[in-house]
Amino acid sequence: MSQKALDGVKVVTFEHALAGPMTTMILASYGAEVVRVESGTRLDWHRQAGPFIGNVSLPNRSACYLFVNAGKHAVTVNLRKAEGVEVAKKLVRWADVVVENFAGGVMAKMGLGYDDLREIKPDIIMLSAGIYGQTGPFVSVKGHGGPLTALTGLPQITGFPDQPPQFPGFALTDFTAPRASVLAIVSALDYRRRTGKGQYLDASQFESAVHMLTPVILEYEVNGREIRGIGNRSGYAAPHGVYRCADGKWCAITVFSDAEWASFCQSIGRPAWTADARFATMLGRLKNEDELDGLVQEWTGKRAARDVMTLLEAAGVAAGVVQQGEELENDPQLHSRGFYWKLEHPEGMGVFTYSGMPAKMSKTPYEIKRAPMLGEDNEYVYSKVLGMPDEEFVGKLAAGVFE
Repeated sequence: MSQKALDGVKVVTFEHALAGPMTTMILASYGAEVVRVESGTRLDWHRQAGPFIGNVSLPNRSACYLFVNAGKHAVTVNLRKAEGVEVAKKLVRWADVVVENFAGGVMAKMGLGYDDLREIKPDIIMLSAGIYGQTGPFVSVKGHGGPLTALTGLPQITGFPDQPPQFPGFALTDFTAPRASVLAIVSALDYRRRTGKGQYLDASQFESAVHMLTPVILEYEVNGREIRGIGNRSGYAAPHGVYRCADGKWCAITVFSDAEWASFCQSIGRPAWTADARFATMLGRLKNEDELDGLVQEWTGKRAARDVMTLLEAAGVAAGVVQQGEELENDPQLHSRGFYWKLEHPEGMGVFTYSGMPAKMSKTPYEIKRAPMLGEDNEYVYSKVLGMPDEEFVGKLAAGVFE
């Protein structure tokens, strides 16, 4: 078996929802051994959220849960019991990294804050991946993706000028913040390798999203102007939009330069309107964008979306069909790169498709393994990893410590 980049790194994670689990799923895919601590008495709400495989609403059949927990070990422990907290501390002694994404202060209240953990293991690395971070007036607020997305300002620039602010369709921060968290963890591991010292990582989903909205901040800071939704247009390209095609699908087309405009005109057969002097320059096309969009729409409306994309791509003009779920799952580019991993699951679920990692490493390839069932690895982790004697394991099991 090929060596992986994070082989030998041990992670214990107290997480829920998506941002925390996605962070540790990335670590697991690149070789880290990740133990996820859960409780059967207080299920992660992603185990309770659909879509469910076969429309059977059971904790191990949630596609949301499976998707972001690939490759982990799952153990159950009741952290409301003092014995459960002691078991968690034993996991910390084993680990190199501890990850949690609860509201600020929750871990400390259980006796599992950073100050507690470094007494157990001085060189421990701990990441708190809170929505707002661990300081400031929002530190104790139980946030959710929708309100957080609103606070970032993203809905204000999404949509059309005559519409209210538009959400992007899902909690975008859940997918952006984990990348920054992984970078912080890998940096801390390198620092520990060089110095022997651990550290505390205070991550903020809010700040990871605002970082993406830098153009909005700069526009206000430099020009005192608020950016509003401009639909599918751009101030730097024309035509720039999503155009309906003859098969009812849509195709995005962007033309950023006069050279690209010349290629666009040639590829579509140079209809008379492409010679209109108003469209000869970028400034002219931007000034007359309404009419230009109508003419492009008239052309795409007579052709299938993939034919439009293929024709324009061949001419060096950026174009892309707006794909739906089925098209994404069968996309030839993704399949040619082995992006999807189809793995068998227990409980009669058959094959489940996982998304792969967006970066391939030539010397240390990643691997996707299936997500665990609730408490599936209790015996392995507690008996084999922690070396808990059989009598102790059975006693704790009977006492409800592993609920």
